[in-house]
Amino acid sequence: MTIPLKAFSLFCIFCLLSLEVAAQHTISGFITDGQTSEPLEGVRIFYNDKGKSYDSDDKGYFEITGVAGDTCSLSFFFLGYEVENRSVKINGRDVQMQIRLEKISREFTELTVTDQQENVFSVARLREVEGTSIFAGKKNEVVLMDERVINTASNNARQIYGQVSGLNIYESSDAGLQLNIGGRGLDPNRSSHFNTRQNSYDISADVLGYPESYYTPPAEALDEIQVVRGAASLQYGTQFGGLVNFKMKTPNQSEKVDWISRQTTGSDHLFTSFNSLSGTTGKLGYYGYFNYKQGNGSRPNSAYNSKNLYTHLDYRLHDRTTLALEFTWLNYLAQQPGGLTDAQFYQDASFSNRSRNWFDVDWKLAALKLNHKFNDQIELGINVFGLNATRKTVGFRTNRVSQQDDAEEPRDLIFGDFNNWGAESRLLSRYTLAGKNAVMLIGTKYYHSRNTAIQGPGTAGSEPDFALATGQFPYYPNQSDFVFPNENASVFGEHIFYVNDNFSVTPGFRFEYIKTRSEGTYKRINFDLAGNPIQDETFEDSRDFDRQFVLLGLGVSYFPEPYLELYGNFSQNYRSVTFNDIRIVNPSFQVDQHITDEKGFTSDFGVRGELGNVLNYDVGGFGLLYDDRLGEVLRAELRQNAEGEMIETGRVVRFRGNIGKAITYGFESLVDLNIAQVMAPDKDLKFNLFLNTAITYSQYFESEISGIEGNQVEFIPLVNLKSGINFGYKKISGSLQYTYLSKQFTDASNAPQNKNDNQSGIKGEIPAYDIVDLSLSYTYKMLKLESGVNNLFDNTYFTRRATGYPGPGIIPSPSRVFYATLQFNLGI
Repeated sequence: MTIPLKAFSLFCIFCLLSLEVAAQHTISGFITDGQTSEPLEGVRIFYNDKGKSYDSDDKGYFEITGVAGDTCSLSFFFLGYEVENRSVKINGRDVQMQIRLEKISREFTELTVTDQQENVFSVARLREVEGTSIFAGKKNEVVLMDERVINTASNNARQIYGQVSGLNIYESSDAGLQLNIGGRGLDPNRSSHFNTRQNSYDISADVLGYPESYYTPPAEALDEIQVVRGAASLQYGTQFGGLVNFKMKTPNQSEKVDWISRQTTGSDHLFTSFNSLSGTTGKLGYYGYFNYKQGNGSRPNSAYNSKNLYTHLDYRLHDRTTLALEFTWLNYLAQQPGGLTDAQFYQDASFSNRSRNWFDVDWKLAALKLNHKFNDQIELGINVFGLNATRKTVGFRTNRVSQQDDAEEPRDLIFGDFNNWGAESRLLSRYTLAGKNAVMLIGTKYYHSRNTAIQGPGTAGSEPDFALATGQFPYYPNQSDFVFPNENASVFGEHIFYVNDNFSVTPGFRFEYIKTRSEGTYKRINFDLAGNPIQDETFEDSRDFDRQFVLLGLGVSYFPEPYLELYGNFSQNYRSVTFNDIRIVNPSFQVDQHITDEKGFTSDFGVRGELGNVLNYDVGGFGLLYDDRLGEVLRAELRQNAEGEMIETGRVVRFRGNIGKAITYGFESLVDLNIAQVMAPDKDLKFNLFLNTAITYSQYFESEISGIEGNQVEFIPLVNLKSGINFGYKKISGSLQYTYLSKQFTDASNAPQNKNDNQSGIKGEIPAYDIVDLSLSYTYKMLKLESGVNNLFDNTYFTRRATGYPGPGIIPSPSRVFYATLQFNLGI
């Protein structure tokens, strides 16, 4: 009898399936407290080989089905207990286990989660000790990028930081090439009040002399974003804002080649292409990407394009020693449509009368990182990093915003060249003190920079020409040429003292030595009423400013329950005057010749925790005190006459200087509720509701400038609210976010808005605004489709009144934007 081919094929397939089923087994068991033997409910069990996670029930029981292979790797995680890692031998049978977890002082061993999709919350918190850093008692948020369904192709900061409390964001339409975040009264301009880092090394132009961030990593390349508030000043620098650390994706350890390609198109001719390669071969790991962006922007004269390259290589020299090399390059060119007056904005927010303004950035970063564990208790980390970069801008920048640009007149050219390098080392030691656990961190940092700033006449054309035209326009009034050699050396340390298993105290210090110098010349040219030059003088201006000081801080943390932490911290802060404050001439504002550094402190206190898979929360208050706060007021312009006397010109400008003493305080909370877990627990269903609220008060309580005392501090909306839902079922997921900010002032004078102003646009408040964003995602095998709408209801609003770049004037925020992304992922 012959067997039909079809029947034989089905028989073979059945046999293979039977063998596969027969080869799958179940691992089950009970998890108890190592001391009391009480069952532990809600223990997270990670099946590391498959990237899946499970939870124990109220009896401590867990069960994992469909286990294949001879062995598997499991990790057991429960807040307040040691992480238990087990390699389980199957040996062709079901396995039953008894797991006993031991309590610790909340210093967890490292745990690698291979499938972030199992997380039910998209914002986490840093452990008390991470690598060679201490975060005990500090307010912090960790944005888990793989858990967000948002517009990552355009780096939409409003969505990315939607669950980080109290941030104030400048918004533009340049596909997120620059990050502009502030908070608690800090100017959002280029995030200059935060210490911005990538993989724990500095990326700003000059950490103290010019701490502005012209480079922002693409969100598609990020694993997470760590945001630590002002108490980070002891370990990461003196800034009032704290730390923003971009952690890039790391080499895929389970694949030799992991290729991801993401292509995005959207409104205003947006096109982005992100392509990455990752993998591990033997002891060598690698990750790299190339990102291209281009678009026309939401207004005329706002086209841009950028190229961004990143490479990471790491090599395991020894089981305890790893060496890593990283290189980053960014180049982008953007046309700037300029600012608007209030009258222009309300008549047509898409209007632009600037066609000759351009901005160019070339950013090169390199870092060499060494990490060595002497043993399980002592770890050393060393970062050596450097920056070679330029920033160039050319355009018509009058503070009479409505004035038409004369195409035959020279443009204002500013050229900045940044060259700096630094080295930072950290030694962390875990030990016992009087029978209690203790952790000590000591570190040093040296930073050297030599930057140049040139200002003068640019060409009269409309193309992006960044050449000086001094020969053609010798009597251009704003001319200067400066070198800024700066040095900074610091020593810092923190120590965790565990009073008991639930309570810790963390004192810390930072010693700073800062030497700031400026060497150069500037011109003063006076004109008669007919516009003819009657005085042309060149002045040398060299300054040395040495200072050294100590900052102190203290943090406390108390866990009355594993799911509840009470925390608090206090830290001194310091911000030096930047060389942009000292020398760049801007027709829209004037800088006080006697401007000096600002000092003060920050403090946080609150309660936070995670209740199983149901609730993630952080609720608390904060306070900031500024002494000699830097700010701006509206006042008559002062100019030096031929006799050296300062006289009023009759023109009102913004005046930048030390305004006085100010205090900012308020309430911040983030509550994320997993409704799906409460209503209908289903591992395939996700439905989270979050509410991110900040209520902030502020006041200048002392000032030598009349009319300032009692005023509110600028850049502080009373209400800063972000709320939304994150939802999904199986391979479909999405998010809907609502953002509301109440009105905020833009200067210490608290100048109100004049909607009929058709001249400057640089003075007045920013009105309240709200926006809705929608994003969706669908995954099918190796493909992923993302789409969404930013500013769903097409609201017209603005978040910024610029005095220089990219204005001056009101900078309208983007109108409604559609986008769609197709991702392809292939692993070998």
